[in-house]
Amino acid sequence: MNISQQRGSTERSQVRRAELIATGRKLFADTSYDALSMDDIARHAGVAKGLIYYYFKSKRGYYLAIVEESVAELVARAGSDRDLPTAERVQRTIDGYLRYAQHHQAAYRTIVTGGVGFDTEVQAIRDAVREELIATLAEGAYGRRNIPLTARLALIGWMTGAEGVTLDWLGHQELGRDAVRELLTRLLRATLRTIEELEPSCPAPSTTP
Repeated sequence: MNISQQRGSTERSQVRRAELIATGRKLFADTSYDALSMDDIARHAGVAKGLIYYYFKSKRGYYLAIVEESVAELVARAGSDRDLPTAERVQRTIDGYLRYAQHHQAAYRTIVTGGVGFDTEVQAIRDAVREELIATLAEGAYGRRNIPLTARLALIGWMTGAEGVTLDWLGHQELGRDAVRELLTRLLRATLRTIEELEPSCPAPSTTP
């Protein structure tokens, strides 16, 4: 096989893998992990079960790949719009976060709660995404990711509170997304002002919404 053929084979493999992950995200959005067998997944994907094992080794490997893909999308949303003013960027970041949770509820719950049972690998992915989101918030507020411990703890407190609010909202949704975004934005504003009081080296942005 020449280099061109190898490249074509690799690209087709990447496309097929991406297609399987996309199918899995749809399936796990509506059905619990335990309720789906590999036979179910293969049938919905229109492929032989062996192909899923080839790419992901196991059902759990497939599930973890789906979670990682979901995390990458969530982090990408949070890190976008870097050139916007702070206030508008915060609004868009929180709205993108809520929009993702609303349209990918099963994936969001998996990311936030740590997956199926006590799954250390999924929890590690969850911890990593929290760290990235905290760093993104710090960068947006202070222009840097490395912040004092007090500031970091306060932002972690806001982040875990935002997760709790979002999870509860997904279960009811009497409020529209705009109202929840405004709530989380105001809570973040209060958090940044508290940080400034306790850690003068981290002044609250004057353009905080």
